[in-house]
Amino acid sequence: MHEMGIVQGILAASIEAAEKAGATRIKEIKITIGELTEIQEFALQFAFESLSPDTLAEGGRLTVSHLGAKSRCGQCGTEFEHGRFEIICPKCENFLCELIRGREMNIDAIDIDTPEDASEDATAHGDAADE
Repeated sequence: MHEMGIVQGILAASIEAAEKAGATRIKEIKITIGELTEIQEFALQFAFESLSPDTLAEGGRLTVSHLGAKSRCGQCGTEFEHGRFEIICPKCENFLCELIRGREMNIDAIDIDTPEDASEDATAHGDAADE
């Protein structure tokens, strides 16, 4: 399952960025994967649940967005969305098309807690208790 290696990379990059930001934990990692990557979301989720314990991401979430495939016709220049196997220009029926979207795998955002978040939460709860 190559998703284990992918999640190892996602976690390594996310943890490195979170540590640089002074994070105490990672609450959520948001990623986008292209339809043509053939990455299976259920396998990503399984890998995340297996690899995140004992890291800053323990107890966090992996949120996956999907991006459809899009190509540009080499003959008429039409841009069109398509599935995995129907890469034919809908305008001129040309087969020679350039893929312009669909093989991406990006980390879009990392939601973290910092020491300041913890002190703000404690202050907010303390204020509510004083009322």
